[in-house]
Amino acid sequence: MEIISTALDLLKRQSALEEGLRQPGGIRVTEERELHTLRERLARFPYPNAIEAVIEAARNLGRPIDGMTVTDVERWSGTSHQSAQ
Repeated sequence: MEIISTALDLLKRQSALEEGLRQPGGIRVTEERELHTLRERLARFPYPNAIEAVIEAARNLGRPIDGMTVTDVERWSGTSHQSAQ
């Protein structure tokens, strides 16, 4: 599940950057640039289903993306496919 792992890492980094930018302490140009680059990378990610799976798993499990693991996504994906059959 390397694809899920990569998608999860990117989404976690995005979340961390967004949270950091919301904190008081002035403008952080470096972090803003990294966030912009990361958003572009996510938009061009070759496996958009992996990103959607991470987001849906977090939403359905009621957990923030920061608290998700690859195993969580795999388990959620397995149970959602089983219930759809």
